[in-house]
Amino acid sequence: RWLRQHEYVEKLNMHGILSASAGQEQLLTELLVTYAKIPVLIGELISVEIWKYKVFPVLCRLEDFKPRSTFPIYVVLHHEASIINLLETVFFHKEICESAEDSILDLIDYCHRKLTLLAARHASRQAVTSGELRAQDLASPSSIQKQAETMEFEISLKALSVLRFITDQVESLPLSALTRMLNTHNLPCLLVELVEHCPWSCWEAGKLKKFENGVWHVVPPEDQVKMTKLDGQVWLALLNLLLSPECQRKYHFDGFNKSQLLKLRVFLTDVLIDQLPNLLEMQRFLSYLAVTDPVPPKKDLVLEQVPVIWDHILKKNSGKWEAIAKHQVKHTFSPTEEELKLQAHRWAQTYSLDMMEALAPDKPRCRVCGVEAAKRCSRCRNEWYCTRACQVQHWQKHKPACNLMA
Repeated sequence: RWLRQHEYVEKLNMHGILSASAGQEQLLTELLVTYAKIPVLIGELISVEIWKYKVFPVLCRLEDFKPRSTFPIYVVLHHEASIINLLETVFFHKEICESAEDSILDLIDYCHRKLTLLAARHASRQAVTSGELRAQDLASPSSIQKQAETMEFEISLKALSVLRFITDQVESLPLSALTRMLNTHNLPCLLVELVEHCPWSCWEAGKLKKFENGVWHVVPPEDQVKMTKLDGQVWLALLNLLLSPECQRKYHFDGFNKSQLLKLRVFLTDVLIDQLPNLLEMQRFLSYLAVTDPVPPKKDLVLEQVPVIWDHILKKNSGKWEAIAKHQVKHTFSPTEEELKLQAHRWAQTYSLDMMEALAPDKPRCRVCGVEAAKRCSRCRNEWYCTRACQVQHWQKHKPACNLMA
């Protein structure tokens, strides 16, 4: 049943990407709003997040857990990435944000957790790209843990985009949502951290690398001052949270918050403002903030809503995580060879080749040498090669996955 639900989410995600690229996502957003599916997706998102933190580590520690394939575990980890990607695609629309209702508080908390992890990554400054890990790399729990870390980084970047779309709608958000972003989580200061440390860029061997569209790439010297999409998301979220009159009325500009926000002035260069002219208003606001002490917000006596999904799941399953892990090992993650082949066939139908090729931003490349490829494995049709020589060279590594998918 859960696998069927994952298939539906994955198909919605792929349909959303294709619809958005064609500017025709209105039908999908209307369906999600009409059938009240946004709160359901948020609940599912947080459920998988908790599974990843509470159950997955227990699975990896079990000495007697030696699965024939770890791909079923990978599918669960990938489920979170599929949902957050779908939400990123549709949250651009105001009606989607409003249809989240009370669960918007849970989504704000989720985004805050992901951005906190993202800000903590700046010490290492590098992440393995998902393209570096293939089916044969998913043969052990330790390898799947490495893949989970990679996916965590990319999921956090998606959460940044979702949060920015939420801040676009500050005027229509519940009062509790604004309070939670500004005071409970102090998101403006967290966003300053991201501007300051920029986890999606790093210097390696004297070259600047940036993470865009799922891969790290070297930035030519002439493009190093160019604003990326991720840079823009942070600045737009800051603009929404700091320049909105309602936000200014509710945010506490105390000594610490003020000093953190004023760090932004050094980044507001003429080159940056030329790329995003709205930042001129931010520059003026910070200049004003530097010479004034804004009035502290009034402490209104209000009944504040709180998120419930995270706490409900934790309380319901407290002390049961190891039992859940052992149950899932026995009934879910140790399929027979026949069950594995059946699941592989269903996944192959879900990730249809035509759909995947439509989603791919670049032409396929040879699995061995990396040049553009025009031939693919005739059995599983998943791997690409430029010549038969490359295919023969890669066969021993590709054979297990090919036998599974064929």
